[in-house]
Amino acid sequence: MDMSGVEQKNRALHQVENGEKASLVIRKWYCHTEETYFSEMGAQVDGDPVRKFVVAATVRNPYANSVGENLDSAILSSEELGRAFGERLLAASHGFEIQSYGKACVVGTAGEYEHGNALLTSQFADPIREAIGGAKSWVPSTGKRGAPGVAIDVPLAHKDALYVRSHYDTITASFGDAPAPDEIVVVFAVATRGRPNARLGGLSAAEVKGMDGLT
Repeated sequence: MDMSGVEQKNRALHQVENGEKASLVIRKWYCHTEETYFSEMGAQVDGDPVRKFVVAATVRNPYANSVGENLDSAILSSEELGRAFGERLLAASHGFEIQSYGKACVVGTAGEYEHGNALLTSQFADPIREAIGGAKSWVPSTGKRGAPGVAIDVPLAHKDALYVRSHYDTITASFGDAPAPDEIVVVFAVATRGRPNARLGGLSAAEVKGMDGLT
């Protein structure tokens, strides 16, 4: 998709609002990349470098300063948000194979943690699974309330088999100007392989069957 098409899609996404969906206004997008060539102790990585990519969006919290007894409208709106994330994750990963993933949210202080979770359900994640070529396992998730600049550790696990120990990992991200009290930062992270020099045994990535999301 060319830039004009992306801009049109983003404008449409920013303005999603009708009787069934919440208004999702995106103030800002973020993209973060890491490449690791040596372990913390200086040992060279076994094989290709570990590449991790984080895409995040600062979204206005439609339930700010309220409880929001029914969060269905945000869940419905998150599907289109997930499609936008999928496109940006593909662009950020530059064609590298994605093996693991994870998601998170940081909710501003005028909202509840549950408001952020409403944007992280399978409604949001399924379009991302589709964009990266399919995935069988559930997406590890975390989140919290916080102020601008707070760090969030995003958990990672193998996208097709949760029992692959080598792919249990994290990436830490922070956003200098977000979230404002009435905002939510929605985060999705992916990695091209497991931890460098993983040596705890168990099911290997090469042995994954990808049938049940576990093995």
